Amino acid sequence: MVAKRTRRAAPAAKPVFKPADAKQGPGDVVIIGAGLAGLFTALKLAPLPVTVIAAAPLGEGASSMWAQGGIAAAVGEGDSTDKHAADTIAAGAGIVDETIAHMVADEAPERIRDLLSYGVPFDRDLEGHYVLSKEAAHSEKRVVRVSGDRAGAAIMQALIAAVRTCPSIRVLEGFAADDLIADDGHVEGVRLIRPAALGNGTYEFVPASAVVLATGGVGALFALTTNPAYARGEAIAMAARAGAVIADAEFVQFHPTAIDAGIDPAPLATEALRGEGAILVNNLGERFMTKIDPRGELAARDVVARGVFAEIQAGRRVFLDCREAIGARFDAAYPTVFEHCQRAGINPVTELIPVAPAEHYHMGGIATDERGRSSISGLWAVGEVASTGLHGANRLASNSLLEATVYGARVAADIRSVLPLDHVGHFVEPKRVPGSRPADPQLRAEAVSALRSIMTTHVGVVRTAKGLRTALAALKAIAQQATGDTVLANMTLVARLITAAALQRKESRGGHFRSDFPETDPALAERSFMTLADLDRIDAPGRIAATAPALAGCRT
Repeated sequence: MVAKRTRRAAPAAKPVFKPADAKQGPGDVVIIGAGLAGLFTALKLAPLPVTVIAAAPLGEGASSMWAQGGIAAAVGEGDSTDKHAADTIAAGAGIVDETIAHMVADEAPERIRDLLSYGVPFDRDLEGHYVLSKEAAHSEKRVVRVSGDRAGAAIMQALIAAVRTCPSIRVLEGFAADDLIADDGHVEGVRLIRPAALGNGTYEFVPASAVVLATGGVGALFALTTNPAYARGEAIAMAARAGAVIADAEFVQFHPTAIDAGIDPAPLATEALRGEGAILVNNLGERFMTKIDPRGELAARDVVARGVFAEIQAGRRVFLDCREAIGARFDAAYPTVFEHCQRAGINPVTELIPVAPAEHYHMGGIATDERGRSSISGLWAVGEVASTGLHGANRLASNSLLEATVYGARVAADIRSVLPLDHVGHFVEPKRVPGSRPADPQLRAEAVSALRSIMTTHVGVVRTAKGLRTALAALKAIAQQATGDTVLANMTLVARLITAAALQRKESRGGHFRSDFPETDPALAERSFMTLADLDRIDAPGRIAATAPALAGCRT
């Protein structure tokens, strides 16, 4: 029986988004993150001086590098940006910002032309037309790709080459952002630290005239994910501590076809395989998705993920069968997936591919407006770390790389329009400041393992109030052990934000599914907004166990 929904408090007002403030001191623009969003923004800012902070060498550790499907854009015959926007709005399950959806769809073709100018070799036929794929919940073939499933790698390689030759871009590799430096509501710089293996815990302070967060998602908070190990969501925690509003944190997308072969992170079997006719079957040989949704394997990702999850929970294994639809073409058509399968000891031409749902994308993040401004002066966010309103409760396939380019261009244009030129005329060298001793790697590893298990078990594909309250209590205990370990403290804070938002949303919508509230409530068709103060109230002693109305700071 479904529990009765409690009375809701008055919804919070939308965040106020702020540009750089006149009080900002001189310094270059600092971009934290070196995936597609960060590099594209840096290139669009030229010739303004930009410092890109990269935790790993360029091309390593970025989720963009692993993207297989491609970029959605209405560039095919018979397609239109209105159709693209309509599909985006439908996939987002009632809470997409429709103005943003139309804006992004309208600007998509121009961003594809930008990428071509940087040397991205998009697939074309003999007549020069784009070779387009159709993915789940798209009404048309509109996913622009490279060599079948190498879009992410090809785009990143082209952008890295452009960045390496751009004199206005400085890349600091091997540094991790540790915290934002803010004063009186203005971000003034970034505190950096080298990983323990590369340094001795000494911090670097980089003053900035503007800071852009482009650090990717939260996949590493979950035990099964398709994201690289750097996708820990730390920038969301840093922004929240500085006072930023976090939006839609509860909406996490689980990809239904991660290759289930005991590899961490889990390799991805791209949705394009199902677009070409690959089917899902269980170990009894049953094709189960056609019984769940008339669209079968091409239903929205959350629907397919829950279908796969239900089979696994019932004790059955799930497989992707590509033998008839792809067959002998597999190696040439999908080389990346073929290599993943080979690494796992699978021949997809003749064998079934074992799959399971894995955390893939976070629709939530730092709340931003149409220019990429956050609610903190001097702070912008772009890519998966941001929550723009484009994705709503469930991202449409291949809209993520598109969002990164559209907002990368918009963030760059906004920064150029608001910063005095004399504030960004030169590079500022990092200042060394004493730091604490590096965290104990063994203790951190044990705590992170526990955190990932908690999130997968209680904040995964299917959620309940009991499980979410259990998770909040356990995460709070881990947070209390994180003294002096900023990485663990950041990861725990983001996990708590996601979990608290999921507890507050007493319905099922898109990527957020509550088995105790399995229906979608039309009265809750609105985005959620939360601050650190709201989290503390939700997670206050004695409150977790109580059934309470939604807080004003969390619009659910």
